[in-house]
Amino acid sequence: MKSSLLFMIFIITIDIYGLSSSHVNAQADSCSSNLSLSNSVPFDTTSLHCLPVWDSQGFILRFLQTNNASIWSFVVSAPADTNSYIAIGFSTNGAMVGSSAMVGWVSSSSNGTVGMAKQYYLSGNSPNLVEPDQGSLQLVSNSATIISQNSILYMAFQLQTNQPESQLLYAVGPTGVFPSAPDYQLTEHRTMVSTSINYAAGQSASESPYSGLRRGHGILAMLGWGILMIIGTIVARYFKHKDPIWFYLHISLQTVGFLLGVIGVICGFILNNHLNANVGSHKSIGIFILLLGCLQVMALLARPNKESKFRKYWNWYHQNVGRILIILAIVNIFYGINLTGTGHGWTAGYGVLLGVLFIITVVLEIRFWIRR
Repeated sequence: MKSSLLFMIFIITIDIYGLSSSHVNAQADSCSSNLSLSNSVPFDTTSLHCLPVWDSQGFILRFLQTNNASIWSFVVSAPADTNSYIAIGFSTNGAMVGSSAMVGWVSSSSNGTVGMAKQYYLSGNSPNLVEPDQGSLQLVSNSATIISQNSILYMAFQLQTNQPESQLLYAVGPTGVFPSAPDYQLTEHRTMVSTSINYAAGQSASESPYSGLRRGHGILAMLGWGILMIIGTIVARYFKHKDPIWFYLHISLQTVGFLLGVIGVICGFILNNHLNANVGSHKSIGIFILLLGCLQVMALLARPNKESKFRKYWNWYHQNVGRILIILAIVNIFYGINLTGTGHGWTAGYGVLLGVLFIITVVLEIRFWIRR
């Protein structure tokens, strides 16, 4: 039974990693690609500077200060398979609220190649506070457009300014949901990143708000719910012949895992209050995992002795709640990594750890059945 649980976990790991990696394999733009938009964009795009600005989403930024020093040309590209709007925001402080953004989309209702690009002013976090055709960006007349070409979205526009803001935000909208007439209300983004750019040096760097708190939340949740809980379960399954050492080791691992997980959840609540991010599903699963962990603690306090006729029911409850907790924790950890948009290093690292635990479990399960 325990080996089948770990096998399910291993399959979930492969599936989730495959899903999160599929975007990388999709056709994407690169700075080595020849940009050929002269027939589709109302300004010259042949000599733009090029920077990869958001690797996990395939975003490329091209820009140039034209011969007219007060005119800047921009082209943002992203894979068209996102099936959502793409956005670039110009912020004075790196925050979303108070920034002005260019948002573009090519919807399925259009001819599939040309869409719409509009300026929005983000006066607050809720969609009704995101105002279309408002903002501080001085757009050059008729310069804003977005096209789909060779499975890549290109959003182009020109700004009349001596120096654009260096704090830039990038966002991807929810899949299949686009602004529409008459109000063109913008739905909340699916994921976003905050960056800074040095126009003169041609350099861009990600600036993740509250990065320390994000990292702490992820590491604590991963270590507590997603690693120590699994190891504690392995100990309970395969080392009962080492009585009573297995019991104290199992309790110690699960207790430390529970405490780290609780701290991780608290960090998540604090982070969500600061960022007001759209992480409802991730948050709900995390709360449910915390609830299951609390039930396990209460079950331990109500644990009947071995001679009790209720012991077998307690064992069934304790083991199955633990399995559900572990499966949900693994799913939510991968989901949380995907929400951060930080790339695939964390996904691969945690996937490798689960793979090692799976191999160890298979070996121990074989020895367990041989011994029996």
